[in-house]
Amino acid sequence: MRPASTLLDSFIAHQQHGRKALAVLLDPDDFTEASLHDLLARVAVDPVDYFFVGGSLVLSAHQAALLALLKAHSQVPVLLFPSHSLHLEGPADGLLLLSLISGRNPEFLIGQHVVAAPRLRASGLELLPTGYLLVDSGRPTTASYMSGTAPLPHDKPGIAATTALAGEQLGLRLTYLDAGSGALHPVSGAMIAAVRATVATPLIVGGGLNTAEKITAALTAGADVAVVGNRIAEEPTFLAAAVAAVRGAAVVA
Repeated sequence: MRPASTLLDSFIAHQQHGRKALAVLLDPDDFTEASLHDLLARVAVDPVDYFFVGGSLVLSAHQAALLALLKAHSQVPVLLFPSHSLHLEGPADGLLLLSLISGRNPEFLIGQHVVAAPRLRASGLELLPTGYLLVDSGRPTTASYMSGTAPLPHDKPGIAATTALAGEQLGLRLTYLDAGSGALHPVSGAMIAAVRATVATPLIVGGGLNTAEKITAALTAGADVAVVGNRIAEEPTFLAAAVAAVRGAAVVA
């Protein structure tokens, strides 16, 4: 029997009630203990809805320590955002079980999932099956390189919408449009709107959301959750502007 309140329920509630959400993506390679404590102090003033932890290429051994600090010093739900079956260590509340449906590499459609399945079953993590779509951002990204897949064309919202629809029909519970870390430009409003009009799943959008205006545009177009990573890692003061943008978009919605 499923618990009365789950992480998936919280994503659905944001969507159903127009309560736009902000997720801060933390790459273990980019955060030290000192910088994380600074971020958590800022989050106490400007609350966020989720922490996503992971990266396309986790080179350090910091992930477990980062997760432990988050769980010890914050009540914000922590979700693993893995790019590989090796990146599952450390305490968390849940895991975005990503299926890279924009690509055709079987390793990231099902292969890594098979390898990880026994560990995930034993982990106690809430698993959130997620249709993950990489979108061209104007430059090659680590995600596309590491996955060996081509991103969806930036100016083809119909392809994104039908791909997301196929993921929904396969039973995936969340949809995630991602322009990738260091994107030159974010996922277009036209693509977000097309996907939003096509699927009923909560819609997460990230990559290139490095200004308040871009966050507002993504949420206004139909995203339920905006994901911000690089800009906050490089400029922690941006958190306040990001939170304000999400609150403003929720009021408009």
